[in-house]
This record gives sequence, C-alpha cells and structure tokens, in this order.
Amino acid sequence: MALTALLLAPIVAFTLLADGERPILTPRPGPSPRINGPRVYGARPGHPFLYRMPCTGQRPIRFTAENLPPSLQLDSATGIITGRAPEKRGAYVVTFHAANRHGSSVREFKIIVGDTLALTPPMGWNHWYTHYNRITDALVREAADVMISSGMADYGYQYVNIDDCWMVMPGSPNPELGGDPRNPDGTIRPNKRFPDMKALADYIHAKGLKFGIYTSPGPRTCAGFEGSYGHEEQDARTFASWGVDFLKYDWCSYRKIAPDESLEARQAPYRKMGSILAQLDRDIVFNLCQYGMSEVWKWGKEVGGQCWRTTGDLGLAKGDQLPGFYSIGLRNAQLADYAGPGGWNDPDYILIGYVGNAHRINDPPKETSLTPEEQYSYMSMWSLMAAPLIYSGLMSKLDEFTLNILCNAEVIDVDQDPLGRQARIVRQSPGELVMAKPLEDGSLAVGLFNLSETVRSVSVSWNELGLQGKQRLRDLWRQKDIGETSGTYQVKIPRHGVQLLRLRRAS
Repeated sequence: MALTALLLAPIVAFTLLADGERPILTPRPGPSPRINGPRVYGARPGHPFLYRMPCTGQRPIRFTAENLPPSLQLDSATGIITGRAPEKRGAYVVTFHAANRHGSSVREFKIIVGDTLALTPPMGWNHWYTHYNRITDALVREAADVMISSGMADYGYQYVNIDDCWMVMPGSPNPELGGDPRNPDGTIRPNKRFPDMKALADYIHAKGLKFGIYTSPGPRTCAGFEGSYGHEEQDARTFASWGVDFLKYDWCSYRKIAPDESLEARQAPYRKMGSILAQLDRDIVFNLCQYGMSEVWKWGKEVGGQCWRTTGDLGLAKGDQLPGFYSIGLRNAQLADYAGPGGWNDPDYILIGYVGNAHRINDPPKETSLTPEEQYSYMSMWSLMAAPLIYSGLMSKLDEFTLNILCNAEVIDVDQDPLGRQARIVRQSPGELVMAKPLEDGSLAVGLFNLSETVRSVSVSWNELGLQGKQRLRDLWRQKDIGETSGTYQVKIPRHGVQLLRLRRAS
C-alpha cells in the first residue's frame, strides 16, 4: 500500500491544479555545472568543426577537455570547440570537464570521424511557423541571441535555421523581395532583407551555434521564391561558402519537373543534392522535406539524407478530439524500424509557446491553444521517437513554462541517446498509448499517454515491456525517483497527459 501511494502521489498533485494553471514540472538547474547534450558526435575527416559544450550552471564556468584531438581547440571560457576534424577516421573519446565555484561536472564525448553525420537527432530552431514570409536577418540574429540567453543552447539546441523566403521572389513588386534572383554568373542572391549571408553565418558561429538554410529542388520554393533547379551544385557550393551547416530541401515546385510518381523520379533530386553535399569541404546535415512520399523512410539515408519528413506539415494538421500533433506523431511512431544514428524520422517541428497560424500566415503569432498536459505529451512523444527537436515558436516571447517543456535535460537525454533507437508502440487504443524506447545503458524509457477526455488509469506490465524482476522507476519530467516495483505499474494520468518514465533493473 505504501508503494502504491508513493507512485500515485505526484500524479494526484498534477490533477488537482486549478483550470488554466500551468504546472512547471522540470526542476530549475542548480548553480553547479551540469554538462548536457549528446554523448556521440559525427564529423567527416578534415572538415571544419564547431561544437559548443552544452552546460547549465552559474557562469563563469571553466571548460577543459582531456584527449581532445590536436586539430581542435577549446575556448576554456565559452566551451566552444573549433578547428578541423582529424583526418584519420575512427572514434576519439574526449572527456569534458566544467567547473565553477559551486562544483564540477564530467561527461564523456565521443567524436566519430567517418561518413556519418547526425549520430543523434538535430536540435535547434526554424523560423517558419512564426515569421513565415516576414523573416529578416535581424530576426535570425535575435533567435541566435535568445538561444544563448534563454539557456536553450545549454541543453543542446544548436541549429538556427532559416526556412523559405530568404531568396529573391521573381516578379515581386515588393522592392525588398523582387529583382534578379541570380547574379550574371548564376550565383543565387538573397533578397534585401538579408544583406550579407556570410556575415549572418559568422554571427551565429561566433556563439558556437550552427546555421541552417532552405531551398527547393524545383524552380521555385513553396512560397514562390527562387529555387535551385538547374543550379544545384552552384547553390550547394554557395551555401558552403556562406558557412551553412544544415540544408532543408523542400519538394514544392519540383513536381512540375517530374510529374510522374515513380520511385526513381521521387528520389532523383535528393540523390543529386545528397551526392553534391557529400563532396563539399563542409559537414551539412541534409533534411529531405518531401512529406513522406514513396516511403522516404526506406531510402532517405541511401540518397544522403540525415533526416526526412514522414508526413505533411504539422502546422496544417487538424485535430478532432486530439490536437493535430497526435495524428502526425502516431503516424511517425509506426516507422521505428527506419530510424537510427545518421538517419532520423522527422515528424516536423515543436509548435508551442507563441506560434503563427499556418492557415493564415499573415496573422501575428499567438499563444498555443495546447493545454499544459498536451505540451508535455508532445515533447515526450518527440523525444521517445528520437525525432529532431526543432522548435518553431517565437523566440522573443519564450516564457518559463515553455522553457520547462523544451529544456528538461533528462527528457532530452532520451531523444539524444547514443543507441539511436526509436520507441516502439507497446499498446495503443482510442483511450491510451504506451511507447517504449531502449537506451544505451540498458534502461528503458516508457511513455504512458492518456488519449481520452477524462482522467484515466494507465497501466503497463513487465511482460509487455520485455522486462523481468524488480525495476527502479524515475519520473523524467520531475527528475525524481518514485520507487521500485515488480510485474506491473499503474498510474492516474490527466486528460491528454503523460507520464514519462525511465526503468532500470533494481540492484
């Protein structure tokens, strides 16, 4: 009886909150350093290298690294590592140290030099669902500033990605957007809202962050701006010269070039760009944005991709009783066999905080209509699915609750686990969902989701999870051990809520 009471107590407190209250479950980080982020990192031989050690704690913090390859240099004040990856392929095991007057932290970091990038899912920000066609150089710089000042970068968020609308829009009467889309030599031109793309990339890189960009294999982007058709290699080399670290390649008008639906036609533009990127003297993570056509998860990695969209746009997904992220997430969850280090299923961005209306892109961003419980479920599901964690809300209006969702180190560790396994659906019904993800240390992350309209008891048995014996349970959102038990576990969960657990064999 005592154990049952211990296990249920945190959830009872959750269900008794007043309407409209937003429970902040993630404990605030303490003043002592805690090194976060991935434990494994892929880089290609001899390529430029940039990594900012994610670390919470009171600054100043002094950073050191044991066994750092001699081609790399660490700034002890910022934790930013620069240089070039070693020329010799193989695993380089580095030990990170961070210390301040309150304490210290140690974390092993393995640099794998070879052909595989994105050994864990990318994390960052993309402008689309907030700024749409209003994006500017200043707004991107602001996002980079806030990624640092808010603490997001201290949990592993690193990519600052521009989506559509940075190029010239051919035929536009708007003097900021119109004009010649390319120079006489064919080089693509940014519109006047982006006066110097290399300077923008340099600004982002100086913070230890990475710079992402967008284009289409077709003649035009989704919003009607200049695409890369006929200039694929030239554009890729231009992007590399600017300092691009991530490329989103959006199908859009390419359907006019290849109206047939054959697998070969669907693969062709991605195979072409993937081959080009692999030859550049720069590591550029390649995101295939073609909405799951022709089962892209089966061949995305083969054509050079590191992540691929598995569905349509989440911002356009309509919900019935459940918000749209559930339908997108549940479709993505069926594809666990096709995800792993260097190749991730991408169910689209995290849309919480202040976000725009994808159906009416001229409307200003508004606070999400998702309930607090739904937001915890959203982040839990994405982390269990080893999905890219790309936030697309308004960075200038991040609040404590939204940061509590985005910046829980133990939840992010599930997403960034080096084993790279996507969670499988253990059980699903109209009222509940159970997902389980094996982790590198032998533990198991388990998500218990209430999909119903009322508080519901959700249970899971060790037989379902493939476990035996007594297990230690940890509530990852509260970062709190909640006891040991054998055989089965049951808990009451609020409407559309979740309990995210980590189970370890009890000694």
